[in-house]
Amino acid sequence: MNSRRQFLFSLVASSSFALQRRPANIVFILIDDYGWRDTMYNGSKFYETPNIDRLARSGVIFTNGYSASPVCSPTRAATMTGRYPARLHLTSHLQGATNRFHFTKVIQPNARLELPHEEVTIAEVLRAAGYRTACIGKWHLGKKGFLPSDQGFEVSLAGDEAGSTNDFFYPDWTKKIPLEGREGEYLTDRLTDLATEFIRKSRDNPFFLYLPHFAVHTPIQGKPDKVRKYDAKSRPDDPQNFGEYAAMIESVDESVGKILDALRENGIENNTLVFFTADNGGVSSLEWKKRPVTSNLPLRAGKGHLYEGGIRVPTLASWPGMIKPGSVCDVPVQSIDYAPTIAEAAGLGANKLAGIDGVSIMPLFKGAKSLSRRDIFWHYPHYSPQLGKPSAAMRRGNDKLIYFFEDERAELYDLKRDIGERNDLAASQPAKAAAMRARLVEWLQETKAQIPALNPRHDPAREREPGPPSGPVTAK
Repeated sequence: MNSRRQFLFSLVASSSFALQRRPANIVFILIDDYGWRDTMYNGSKFYETPNIDRLARSGVIFTNGYSASPVCSPTRAATMTGRYPARLHLTSHLQGATNRFHFTKVIQPNARLELPHEEVTIAEVLRAAGYRTACIGKWHLGKKGFLPSDQGFEVSLAGDEAGSTNDFFYPDWTKKIPLEGREGEYLTDRLTDLATEFIRKSRDNPFFLYLPHFAVHTPIQGKPDKVRKYDAKSRPDDPQNFGEYAAMIESVDESVGKILDALRENGIENNTLVFFTADNGGVSSLEWKKRPVTSNLPLRAGKGHLYEGGIRVPTLASWPGMIKPGSVCDVPVQSIDYAPTIAEAAGLGANKLAGIDGVSIMPLFKGAKSLSRRDIFWHYPHYSPQLGKPSAAMRRGNDKLIYFFEDERAELYDLKRDIGERNDLAASQPAKAAAMRARLVEWLQETKAQIPALNPRHDPAREREPGPPSGPVTAK
């Protein structure tokens, strides 16, 4: 057992857990590719999310909630461990973790293809403390040997290395997703039913339910009756106008409602902390049938980019008696903060956990106006399918700096005055840009982040051409 793992489990053994009559249950709902503006509470006039809004009213809305990455697997790894993807060297979705573009200006590093066993997940910590643990849905952190059942989850359903389903209806989803269902059943509904059954069976024990939906990731495929409903209300002057995607969102919203109902019906809603968030921003590029899936406006760009549209996501928490209903918090929080927060909610002394980057956001539940850190960071040294380029970023207060590895260029934005990141201040505020850039470089060194290397085979005419040239291309 490595020193970090040994420390964490000794912490569990010595915690006050045994003195508590009934620790809090934890429900963590993670939606795939869900944009910041894809909810009614945050301004959408097209999508219908009454249950997500119900959750928002019951707890706190984090207006500056962030994913740890603009793509899925790194955010999931950060959520499980409380550690930055840069530190884990798990910085890309698994299918894009190796260098697949061979003529780009820089060579993206080969990222890890699984969450290593030496990393301690929050599921392992909770299970060691007596919790029942379940992962029901998308895992995307490794194949056989690195599945949820190998990473602390007692119940593991539908999750393997797959980043998406090929079809949302049974039996066709079984071509990629290892899960049985009923003829014609919708995958989002199936996962929800399994989750509510786990809640019912676990109501007499503390439990951690991790519900990472495959929706609203491609393929964009909703229930036909819902698709017709949204197609009928679609307006070309509203950039959110894709009926098929709206239908998927409604099914996700219904799932949230069923989870909340299950907690109430089983008499445990007052002792359950519920999180709702996304793994990255909405898809605003033309990757699905040559049309945008959604619009993140006023945020810039979307999935695959370190602009706000790629990393700012819907973020909610509800815990009756612990979080004031209808609260709004503007303090930035990120995926790395969930593991220590969950540990503290379970009575395990989260702020003493070894080797993590996140901090518990429990003080924000109680009305605090700040956390014990100055900066948050991102590292995405890859070319994304959404045309994002290798970059790193940091936020300090309202200031955000993005550094691009191709040309060593930095952009600086004041998010309070310019949430859409249209006015680059790097030239007009050189001292601030230089200071933030220096801190970002320092952080990359601290985390031993993998840095792209210049490509001697760079060919502007072939930059997005996949397939190997003569001989391997690797970053030093």
